[in-house]
Amino acid sequence: MMQIKNALGQKNVGKVSLNEPLHKHTTIKIGGPADIFIEPNSIESIKTTVAILRESQIPIRVIGRGSNLLISDEGIRGAVIKFGKGMDHLVENGNRITVGGGYPLVGLSTIMSKKGRDGLAFAGGIPGSVGGAVYMNAGAHGSDIGKILVKAHILFPDGTTKWLTNKEMRFSYRKSILQEEPRGYCVEAVFHLNEGNKEEIRKKMKRYKAYRKETQPWDLPCCGSVFRNPLPHHAGALVEQLGLKGKKIGGAKISELHGNFIVNDNNATFKDVMELINYIKESVKTTYNIILETEVEIIKN
Repeated sequence: MMQIKNALGQKNVGKVSLNEPLHKHTTIKIGGPADIFIEPNSIESIKTTVAILRESQIPIRVIGRGSNLLISDEGIRGAVIKFGKGMDHLVENGNRITVGGGYPLVGLSTIMSKKGRDGLAFAGGIPGSVGGAVYMNAGAHGSDIGKILVKAHILFPDGTTKWLTNKEMRFSYRKSILQEEPRGYCVEAVFHLNEGNKEEIRKKMKRYKAYRKETQPWDLPCCGSVFRNPLPHHAGALVEQLGLKGKKIGGAKISELHGNFIVNDNNATFKDVMELINYIKESVKTTYNIILETEVEIIKN
């Protein structure tokens, strides 16, 4: 991998490191090392990086801010590309904004609200990146990314990029075409935001943030909602009805605030969390005959 690191360094693609601990890059603070870890400094750098890695037949994984990820303690073999600094550009053109895939969603929501642009208030408490939000069609409070996205600039595994329209993204509940094979990753997105009343937007965001603070354990290491809601049911409510809040396996615990959150309570391992996920799934299936589908992206070799 040193040869690849040197080749990437010569192209000045951004930060490159070997055996990078991925627990530093996930909000649940779990994850072993990546063989090679790259934080590109531009979209062109991403293309260069992918070309070099593909030429050497090195597997590639792309991550954002790690808020919806559960990575094995064994880490990830091959390369991990993180959309972060260098991928956080923001260009405003009236009610349309073009924003890099590495831009923090909470920060974007806050900035736009202060400018009186409405449509992103729902995202004021979602601790992910723009790219990850597009990938997952992140949403809350009755809205989601699919309602404001005009088009997305997508990187495909073969290194090519293409703009996809909202319709082509095939958004549905917490899903997009990017989750299908071959997977794609959002390097930048164009959103349409409406003009709104700054004070009304501020109040709405304050209300949403207060609700999240009261009902979700974002002050503890966690990976967000573990399961997709099996509509019309809600995963958290099913877990709570079974009396499972506070249930622990190893260092992993079902949040006492919200049944659809698992927190890293005491040096939890990947195995601890997976056993707790499977315990929940089996309990819900046995009692309600409902099969829960994970929303968190699970990465293991």
